[in-house]
Amino acid sequence: MLNAQRLGASLLLSAALAAPALAQDVRTNGDVFKDVSSAVQTYTRFTIFDDVSASIDNGVVTLSGKVTMPFKRDDIAKRVAKVQGVSRVENQIGVLPVSPNDDDLRYVIARAIYGNSSFWQYASMSDPPIHIVVERGHVTLTGVVASEVDKMLARSLATGFNTLSVTSELKTDAEARAALEKARL
Repeated sequence: MLNAQRLGASLLLSAALAAPALAQDVRTNGDVFKDVSSAVQTYTRFTIFDDVSASIDNGVVTLSGKVTMPFKRDDIAKRVAKVQGVSRVENQIGVLPVSPNDDDLRYVIARAIYGNSSFWQYASMSDPPIHIVVERGHVTLTGVVASEVDKMLARSLATGFNTLSVTSELKTDAEARAALEKARL
């Protein structure tokens, strides 16, 4: 009987000591999201012509968006899989078709936006926030800018270069913060 009590006390003590360790290993979706975001943004081949989004649900990360080369899709998924708290990666990133016309359009629009004096502060950033995704002549602007005026100006600057369409999915800082807060709930 005494051995059973010691064993029971030992198990309780072990469980009590293990509980804080387990609590430290549990990461919120917000914590994982920050690290996933960092893993994507610090990927050296991620450019303003690529766009990747992530959603996280209990350790399962779903990646979406578009990149210019197939190896980027795979590299980003591998980087994200290494993030602490990620149990599985569902890679839904699309690869943009190879097109010299799309390449030309990307560069012309990037010069128009980042060459405009209103966007010099963005151009000087190590990771400029406006991403220009071109697919078969259709342009989508993504990212985060400071104001509604910046959103409208970026869209205006991207229009008129023989594009088939220009869609702005740009968000203001306030909209991005609100979306992040909503995701944390």
